[in-house]
Amino acid sequence: MSENFVKVATVDEIPEGTLKTVNLGNEQAVIANVRGEYQSIGAVCTHQEWDLSDGTLEGESITCAGHGAVWNLKTGEADWAEPLPPEPIYEIKVDGSDILLRRKG
Repeated sequence: MSENFVKVATVDEIPEGTLKTVNLGNEQAVIANVRGEYQSIGAVCTHQEWDLSDGTLEGESITCAGHGAVWNLKTGEADWAEPLPPEPIYEIKVDGSDILLRRKG
C-alpha cells in the first residue's frame, strides 16, 4: 500500500448505506459506504461540531443531525443557510477487508 495510508476500519464495520467516524492521528473522519464505494470527509460539522456519522446518508451527501447542513462527500462543501468552512477530504484504499485512509492534499 502507498505511504501515509493508515488502517482505520474493516469493510464489515461499514455496511452499504452506513456511516462510521474513525480516528486518523489527531483528526476524525467519517467514512460513508455509498452503494459499495467508500468516501470520506472530516467528521466534525464545522457549524456546531456535531459528529457527522450521527447524520443521514443520502446518495453522496450527509445531512448533519444537528442543524441540517448537507455535506457533499466529493467536495467537502456544505449546502446551508450560511457559508461554512469545508470539510477536509480523505482518500480511501481497500486492501482485502481493511479500509485505509489518508488526507488528500
